Amino acid sequence: MIELGGNITLVGFKEIEPAELIVVKKIVGGYARKLSDTVENFESLSMTLKEIHKTPKSQKFEIHGKVLAGGKSYNSEVVERNLFVVLDSTLKKLLAQM
Repeated sequence: MIELGGNITLVGFKEIEPAELIVVKKIVGGYARKLSDTVENFESLSMTLKEIHKTPKSQKFEIHGKVLAGGKSYNSEVVERNLFVVLDSTLKKLLAQM
């Protein structure tokens, strides 16, 4: 588990490349800032990565996103081949729910 700024947690991201992890942190940090600016009582953001159907040259990523705000839990889940697309889509879904 990787913690960013105290209220952001990334689970399952230790297996990805260090260069990709830097981009992941920037994407998640940007959305966390949007969430904290637009949502009242923003408490935490958690992203969980699962690699599924992992074969050479072909794998899918499944990301589960969870936001706690004002005592309520908001969840989203997306499966995609590109790590950055699945991350962005999951975070957009969370932002749209709020």
